[in-house]
Amino acid sequence: MNLSPALEKAYTKEHLSAREAQARAEWIAWGPIVFQASRLMLKFGILDLLRDSDKGMTIAEVAEKTGLSVYAVKVLMEASLCIGTVIVDKDSERFELAKTGWFLINDPATRVNIDFNHDVNYEGWFHLEEALKEGKPAGLKHFGDWPTIYEGLSSLPEQVQKSWFGFDHFYSDSSFQQALEVVFGNKPKTLLDVGGNTGRWALQCVGYDQDVVVTVMDLPQQVEMMKQQTAGKPGAERIDAYPTDLLNRSNAFPTNKHYDAIWMSQFLDCFGEDEIQSILERAAKIMDKDSRVYIMETLWDRQRFEPAAFCLTMTSLYFTALANGNSKMYNTDDMTRIIRQAGMEVETIHDNLGQGHSIMVCKVKD
Repeated sequence: MNLSPALEKAYTKEHLSAREAQARAEWIAWGPIVFQASRLMLKFGILDLLRDSDKGMTIAEVAEKTGLSVYAVKVLMEASLCIGTVIVDKDSERFELAKTGWFLINDPATRVNIDFNHDVNYEGWFHLEEALKEGKPAGLKHFGDWPTIYEGLSSLPEQVQKSWFGFDHFYSDSSFQQALEVVFGNKPKTLLDVGGNTGRWALQCVGYDQDVVVTVMDLPQQVEMMKQQTAGKPGAERIDAYPTDLLNRSNAFPTNKHYDAIWMSQFLDCFGEDEIQSILERAAKIMDKDSRVYIMETLWDRQRFEPAAFCLTMTSLYFTALANGNSKMYNTDDMTRIIRQAGMEVETIHDNLGQGHSIMVCKVKD
């Protein structure tokens, strides 16, 4: 496994003392309540109040400002003190915001992750053991009876949809500008957006290049959502759709036109390895020597910072328990091997786009 320098340092040698390791073990044991207590410190506005106070606040002052009981504030504040999101002056008993609390408030990735984990994942993860044993998203039954979460996206409760799309769009949208420069460096006239979701990337493409024609390929339910989201937007007349279920291996890629570029953003991580190979094999059948597949993924082994790799490997367990039961956030070696097995080769890799994305540019083998 080829790890980035930061990850190699963190993940290949033991670097914790026995006391630090024991403390981390307790964090794991109490992880669920660490999460919920911290989420509620945000939701109730307590962390915001501490941030905005000049000299900190007592428990009684926080209770008065929030309308919570002194008891409720006390148990949350004492827990947060041990979690590390607040600190206290032992003489005045006034609480202030700690650095970790500041990041809970101000880091947009953290806020997106909190909403995603609470609204989408929290109850479903109770069935992780079942999902791992069966290879099916056992936690999805919390929301409905679908084989994968993607068939049910349009039917999820409004807040769950908001948090799911907020998570998905946050990580993809931050990479769009750099990704456009990579893809349109080859001046494609036709682009197939595989797994195009709500059409956000398609709209970016038709806005970036006034000549390109984009076809969004996705599940029928997603295609209908895409049409609604893009209707009336500039360039929407150059966006068409190809509804299909790629999990059905008899469903081919469209052959009604030649595609210069085939775009797959945060798409292949939604499938198991054999499914990815099947999808890429079908893509290769409509390609020629000048066509390129652009695979944009957050490859966890290429991350510059340890927290990013942490978030990505944890996200793999969302795929296990709720999304489909058999996919994950892949590393470079695994994705490259699957690409080769599908009859393609990686021409180049562009790293460090947006929130840690990479684009693997692939061509059919000579």
